[in-house]
Amino acid sequence: MGKRTRVLAMGAVLLLLLTTQASASGEVSNEIMLPGTQPGEIGSLESPDKCDNCHGGYNKTVEPAHNWRGSMMANAGRDPIFWATLAIAEQDYDGAGDLCIRCHSTSGWLAGRSTPTDGSGLLATDADGVDCDFCHKMTNPNGSEYLGVQKPPFVANDGLTPASGYYGSGMAALWAGSEKLGPYSDPAARHQFGQSRFHRDVDFCGTCHDVSNSVVGDLAHNNGAQETADPVTASGVPGAPLTEKAAFNNFPFQYGIVERTFSEFKAGLFSKTRVADYPSLPAELKGGAPKAAYESALTAGRGGDYEDGSPRFFSCQTCHLRPVTGTGCNKKGAQQRRDLPLHDMTGGNYWMPDVIRYLDGQGKLRLGGGLTAGQVAAIEDGKIRAMKQLSEAVSLTVTGNTLKIVNMTGHKLISGYPEGRRMWLNVKWYDSGNALLREDGRYGELAVTLDGGVATVKTILDPYDPNTTVYEAHYGMTGQWARQILDLGLHPADYPLAFDRVSGRVSLTLGQLAAQPASEAAETFHFVLNNTVLKDNRIPPWGMSYDEARKRNALPVPASQYGDPGPGGSYLHYHEKLLEPPAGAAYATISMLYQPTSWEYIQFLYLANQGKNPFLANEGRFMLEGWLNTGMAEPYVMASTSWGKVPVPPAIPVTVSTFAAYAVDRKGTLTVPTSTVNAGQAVGFRATVAGGGMAPV
Repeated sequence: MGKRTRVLAMGAVLLLLLTTQASASGEVSNEIMLPGTQPGEIGSLESPDKCDNCHGGYNKTVEPAHNWRGSMMANAGRDPIFWATLAIAEQDYDGAGDLCIRCHSTSGWLAGRSTPTDGSGLLATDADGVDCDFCHKMTNPNGSEYLGVQKPPFVANDGLTPASGYYGSGMAALWAGSEKLGPYSDPAARHQFGQSRFHRDVDFCGTCHDVSNSVVGDLAHNNGAQETADPVTASGVPGAPLTEKAAFNNFPFQYGIVERTFSEFKAGLFSKTRVADYPSLPAELKGGAPKAAYESALTAGRGGDYEDGSPRFFSCQTCHLRPVTGTGCNKKGAQQRRDLPLHDMTGGNYWMPDVIRYLDGQGKLRLGGGLTAGQVAAIEDGKIRAMKQLSEAVSLTVTGNTLKIVNMTGHKLISGYPEGRRMWLNVKWYDSGNALLREDGRYGELAVTLDGGVATVKTILDPYDPNTTVYEAHYGMTGQWARQILDLGLHPADYPLAFDRVSGRVSLTLGQLAAQPASEAAETFHFVLNNTVLKDNRIPPWGMSYDEARKRNALPVPASQYGDPGPGGSYLHYHEKLLEPPAGAAYATISMLYQPTSWEYIQFLYLANQGKNPFLANEGRFMLEGWLNTGMAEPYVMASTSWGKVPVPPAIPVTVSTFAAYAVDRKGTLTVPTSTVNAGQAVGFRATVAGGGMAPV
């Protein structure tokens, strides 16, 4: 196993924990190791550049290469949030970086370059994140189709007959042969291939999109699970044998909650619904993402099923690899398919491409700098796709004083890595004279202390106002676990857990939390140390089963939200919010805003980095710099509606010549009547004037 030393003696691990966190571990302790194919067991993965020879350079709208390169999958190894978070993870638990690198640089991890675990052993070529060869070597870990490499005790299934796989945390079972695995039986490929049903299965995506923390899963008193969770088999002892560890005895969804996107989807009804049954969906779900998936699937000519006649269910793939018409490679004789998965894997991160480009220009990307023109074009296209994806994720309607927010996705709204990610309602109330009476969910400038001076950042200004509705998940630590950490010697009592968002001063230390009652908990951004979910009011997907969500540690927190279904029931896939207009309100504009990364999280990544690891010492600062110089992750308007009767702006009839003169004089925004633009007649568009010019919208 190369440098991945199995640490079996309790004393050895305690010695490791008690040492300074000044540098990354060259060892991966038993608390960090996970089942699945291990480093060095299948040789090196092929570079995506080699795949581009056939799968790129011919049609950017459908080809795999260009679209994959614009995805966050392709840029997972460049992602500065990953690096800034990795720095804290390594600081929190020596060797924890291996958990992060496992998914963010698949080639590097499988080649054994994740040790040292701070990423300093990765090569420039490892920046391509989740690359082609990784996905096209993946097998179902239950062994039902291909037998990926899984040497005991690293078997990623429950060992029963038939076996159920461990889907999560990157516990992939990879094919050691030379075949590239994919969904087709008849590709005219220039390389060896094998048909794989797994590549159309939602469990395929579950390999990485349920994330569990094996450290708290094994050592924390509650195994990092929700209160209603099933019992977890764990050692509770640092350095205990792998065969006793939580990760080797439980499904990954049972412990150490970090992300549950896959589990959220599995608990909902979309995972059990054929795309062809779209017309029978509830009326409010006939739009947005379900409609886009259905209309894309119709191109196959099978009423929503696959072109080869196989039934197509709503899945991760139907939304994030939508079918298009075209060829999968640039070679003569390649089949023209009406069911070609578009390898864009689009999520909702429209902002990270800007940060990657900015830091690349500054020479401050930790890995994968020197972007080519082709890569830049690809990530810019990916940014546009992400915004479109967000616009398909939610719908807003107003009836009387009730606002209905419908989750149009197959997972929680919002989903994914929860830290710093949020969605909220911005409501502006006006009187009949267009005067602003009140604004709920205000986002704007906040004066903060930064590097000893005063800086201005943007954030939600009134997060605790009862009129502000923010959809988010907040994780934290319990007092009992804080005491365990102190007893293990992991960190001293003055280890900072949280910071004041204005002053930057430490607002909570490990010792202060440990002094609280065992059941008390406090919010922190230390994802490697967090062992509890304090809040999760994200909107459930359609038909999310209480029982399945409970089993998978994916319940809302508190679980009484969204209809409070209880055992045997299903959650509502929408939130009906009662609007409370202020006195004198005549109308309101309502917007759902989404922000991928908040000031509060950026501040934490900067302040929490103690700089003891020279390789990662500046990652929090670089992330802060990138955030400040790319619009501070300016929120995106996912959807808008209104309450009351919004007045129509008065028409201002002007001629072309007088409008131009008026525009130059006012240098503002002018709305004029809609009409055909002819000389001497009124101009029919809204014009924004900048420097005396006019820009039609």
